[in-house]
Amino acid sequence: MRVDLNADVGEGRIGALGHDPALMGSITSANVACGFHAGDAGMMRATVALAREHGVAVGAHPGFPDLEGFGRRELQVSSRDVEDFVVYQVGALGAIAAAQGVRLQHVKPHGALFNMAVRDRALADAVARATATIDRELILFGLPGSELVAAGARAGLRTAHEGFADRAYRTDGTLVPRSQPEAVIHDPEMVVRRAVRMVREGSVDAIDGSRVGLAIDTLCVHGDTPGAADLAARIRRALADAGVEVKALGAA
Repeated sequence: MRVDLNADVGEGRIGALGHDPALMGSITSANVACGFHAGDAGMMRATVALAREHGVAVGAHPGFPDLEGFGRRELQVSSRDVEDFVVYQVGALGAIAAAQGVRLQHVKPHGALFNMAVRDRALADAVARATATIDRELILFGLPGSELVAAGARAGLRTAHEGFADRAYRTDGTLVPRSQPEAVIHDPEMVVRRAVRMVREGSVDAIDGSRVGLAIDTLCVHGDTPGAADLAARIRRALADAGVEVKALGAA
C-alpha cells in the first residue's frame, strides 16, 4: 500500500519561504502557488529549487486572481476565463521549473477554484482542458467522485483522488466550507488518526459522525497551517508505522 503526501507551498509573503523548507523533508509532492492567489516568479523559482533539493515532485497550484482573498473567495468567472488563467499559471511555473531541469508532475487547483470545480462541470472541464493543453502527462488532483476528476478522465489525463486529513467532510464527500464552524481540524492527534484511516481503510467520519467512503491516492497537509511541518512529519511516521509506503505519484 502506498500514498503520496502533498502540501501547498510557495504561499508565504513575497521573499519568505515560511514553513516550506521544514515541510520538504516530509512530503513527496509540492503544490506550488503560481502568483495569482499567492507568490510571484521569484518565489516560484525558490520553491522549485527547494523541492528539487529534497527530491520532492513539483506540481502547479493555480488559483483565482485574488491576492487579497488568498484565492478563497468564489469569483463569478466564465469557463473561458478559467481555462486562460490556468494555462497562464501552469505554463509559467512549468517554464520556471524547466529552467532548473524539473518537469511538472501534477496540477491541483487552489481554494475556491478547487471547490467550485468539484461541483461545476463547465469549470472542471476548463481546468482539465488547460492542463492537457500544457502537458497531457500531468496528473490532475481532485476529490474522489468530483466533477474535477471526471473532467480529467474526459480530457485523457491521469487523475489522483485527494484527501484532506485536517478538513471536515460533509456526508456527500465534499469539504465543509471554511466559512462554517469546525471546517478545519486543529487537533494534531485527530488529524494523524484520520490520515492513517483514510489511507488504510478508505474512509473518514463526516461532520455528523457518519462514515464516508474515501479511497485516496494523495493526502494533503496545508502549508499555511500553524505547525504544518511537524504535522507532516507526524503523519508520515504514522503512515510508515501502519505499513504504508509514502511516495510521489510519478515515482516508480
